Amino acid sequence: MVALTRVRLVWRHLINSRMGDMSSKIQMPTPETALPGRKNVMKVSAKHDVNGNRTVPPFPEGMQMVMFGKTGHAEVVRVVYHPENINFGNLLKVFWESHDPTQGMRQGNDVGTTYRSSIYTYTPEQLQQALASRDEYQKVLKEEGFGDITTEITEAKEFYYAEDYHQQYLSKNPDGYCGLGGTGVSCPIGARS
Repeated sequence: MVALTRVRLVWRHLINSRMGDMSSKIQMPTPETALPGRKNVMKVSAKHDVNGNRTVPPFPEGMQMVMFGKTGHAEVVRVVYHPENINFGNLLKVFWESHDPTQGMRQGNDVGTTYRSSIYTYTPEQLQQALASRDEYQKVLKEEGFGDITTEITEAKEFYYAEDYHQQYLSKNPDGYCGLGGTGVSCPIGARS
């Protein structure tokens, strides 16, 4: 266990300190240096490629939303769900276990502010639950030799759709590249409502 922890620490040092020209990708741009936002709404399919539900508002009544995740934007997944079918804690558990939230401005081989870990919430209750889940998962990750969670957790910002070919990408491209990989550490939250 100690040897594995030492290898992880050395690897993180190499990754974080020897990025050369890519180092600017891991610095959030200031409002002055960020590229301007989109003036026009991106046209995307109205129907979700995987589950057939609406992709764009208005969403069916009773649905809730959460976004997990050189413009300062983050690539996120907007999750629209029925809380009576799946609770937010279970969504958080899947989120934490599906990627490495300690990598800062990267996921796997993808480097840059776009690839930071983030959760954007729509209610004060979601925000508090997300912050509490981060604290619980941090304890377990520390025990396994991981560093601090760097996930940005805040109220939702304006959501911009990506181009249609990016929507449900892995469903459309089953052998497509995905840099996400979990830590292998089980998240102790989500089993309760």
